[in-house]
Amino acid sequence: MPAVAAILGSAFADAFPDELDLEPEPVETEWGTQTLHRVRGLDRPAYVLFRHGLPHRLLPNQINYRAQAAALRAVGCGALLVTSSVGVLDPDVPLYRPLLVDDLLMPDNRLPDGSACTMFTEPSEAHGHLVLNDGLFATGLSAQVRTLAEGADAPIADTVAFAYVQGPRSKTAAENRMWPRMGAQVNSMTLGPEVVLANELEIPCAGLVVGHKYSIPDRDPPEQEALSATLDRSRDEQERVVRAFLRAAEPVDFPNTIYRFEE
Repeated sequence: MPAVAAILGSAFADAFPDELDLEPEPVETEWGTQTLHRVRGLDRPAYVLFRHGLPHRLLPNQINYRAQAAALRAVGCGALLVTSSVGVLDPDVPLYRPLLVDDLLMPDNRLPDGSACTMFTEPSEAHGHLVLNDGLFATGLSAQVRTLAEGADAPIADTVAFAYVQGPRSKTAAENRMWPRMGAQVNSMTLGPEVVLANELEIPCAGLVVGHKYSIPDRDPPEQEALSATLDRSRDEQERVVRAFLRAAEPVDFPNTIYRFEE
């Protein structure tokens, strides 16, 4: 039976709520071992992936994105919810409200180590070009997330274009002025590679983000102590939607195409 899964980030630095019974499950892949956490007691398989490890220990540039994607494929993931706490670049986009990602801005398609952001690193029968017929974020799966969020009393506030900005440093004022001019409304140091690699493995994706600060040059950034509090508020909003997704989301057909040349 196809599984569903959610990738959780820095807002979930310690653990997921006890009401979801999670069991660690190491998965061996050609890119290394990745630990998924299976949700016990459901009628179909569901997994949580803590992108920074559990407890939080990996910086964004230290994440083994290929191993994570391969592990999700190995357990038969047919619907993936990728979450992130984000900086908001558009003053009209609200903080602390769930947002659906409908497009990705990632002009330099690379992983933090400088290599191409692809699972197809060597010639093989499986490799091909990812052709975006529907987009990186599956329309049908995003519609499910919107419905589930309504039912969880955490309605989606807006749809946004997401900019992937490699970490681990934060962005300069000039960079935060540039991204909105390119069409981005929010940004963070993760999510982009995960969605690209999952699509190459034909895993449908939806993106759920919550703004925990404004990344607008004329607004003062939060102090370090306050930043932890903003992540906590971000987690509270994401949590309800993630719980509903893990319990009730259904796998969907992969809406894009891997174009392979016939020999």
